[in-house]
Amino acid sequence: MVKYALQHGVLVLTLDDDPGARVQELPGRIYDLARAHAPCPVVIILGGRATGPVINAVQHAHRMCSELGMLISVVTHSAGARRALDAQPSDVGTRLVIHARTDTAIATALTTS
Repeated sequence: MVKYALQHGVLVLTLDDDPGARVQELPGRIYDLARAHAPCPVVIILGGRATGPVINAVQHAHRMCSELGMLISVVTHSAGARRALDAQPSDVGTRLVIHARTDTAIATALTTS
């Protein structure tokens, strides 16, 4: 469900497939990985279909990770998913950063950390 790697000091999480019923586990998994690699910035790549439940899970993970004080970015090629992520109100201190390209997200995370 979640693949992860460190790239230039950035934790890159890739969500390749639709997690289906396991989508409820996604926020906790993201939080655990982010906490274990803190204070590294986090880039979440939404591969495949970025469905509504996955978008909601990423938003939930962002709220959970707000206490860690790290930059969290999301990458998706889907313009609709980017709009959906951007439309969600941010009730936490740091806004979720949304990108269309992975290289841009990693470069941005490196310059802001």
